[in-house]
Amino acid sequence: MAKSQQNVALLMGGWSAEREVSLSSGGEIAKALEKMGHAVRVIDVTDDSEALLQHLTPRPDVIFNALHGTGGEDGVIQGFLDVLKIPYTHSGVAASAIAMDKVLSRKIFEHHGIPTPPWALVKRMSLKDHLPFEKPFVIKPLKNGSSRGVYIVKDTLPEEIFSDAWAFGDDLLIEKYLPGREIQVGVLGEKALGAIEICPKTEFYDYQAKYTEGFAEHIMPAGLSKDDYDHVLELGLRAHNALGCRGVSRVDFIFYEGTFYLLEVNTHPGMTPLSLVPEIAAYKGLSFEDVLQHLLNHATYRT
Repeated sequence: MAKSQQNVALLMGGWSAEREVSLSSGGEIAKALEKMGHAVRVIDVTDDSEALLQHLTPRPDVIFNALHGTGGEDGVIQGFLDVLKIPYTHSGVAASAIAMDKVLSRKIFEHHGIPTPPWALVKRMSLKDHLPFEKPFVIKPLKNGSSRGVYIVKDTLPEEIFSDAWAFGDDLLIEKYLPGREIQVGVLGEKALGAIEICPKTEFYDYQAKYTEGFAEHIMPAGLSKDDYDHVLELGLRAHNALGCRGVSRVDFIFYEGTFYLLEVNTHPGMTPLSLVPEIAAYKGLSFEDVLQHLLNHATYRT
């Protein structure tokens, strides 16, 4: 339960491709915060900064940022709140922006000695003439989440990426496909809470598997040896700290031929009924409310 009642402005929705995920996370968070005794002001955020400023008047004690993707998870809203000097949950501008950039973040991971799959940065139209890796490989938008726009290419290139309707930018991360086990580490504060293994019933842990009940099996704790389990927790915390993350993160790995390959750090892991961080926390004896209160207790802004 809350130590004392706070006036919390809950930011959710947004204008990214992950809007529906944010609304689902935000709905769960709002119910929990109200149950905990906080006064909650729910704000469905748009790209209108003047409207957001009006919604934040009168000034709340703290912002709970439940936005995902572009505008909410990439440093944009964080910079806005820093200027207003309103404490907010999750990571600050730099960590948010770097984590969303798959190339920049991987360079930092490699600098810190954390393995990543072989990768290349390409322009999407250049794939028609040159492939940086032999098939199979993975196509990922440079800055997006929830596996939107991700393809495993085993045969022909997906026509969608060359369409005028492509909504994920011209820069693509091409990654060597490693058919390993999907291991994800939850980090809260200064501690790696645990590692969960995901066994998707789709080709990989895609949008459908993440947000549709019955499309993925969750194994908590991950079925690893003690040494491997401890090692992936250490790598997860190291990645979280390497980016300067704050509050909570989810660190995604592929375990292939005895090596943990880091895919990405998610600074705004989902809080939906099927999300992984609450499940990892629960295994460690932390309730959903415990996680939310921790984030509120450590909310801050950067001057």
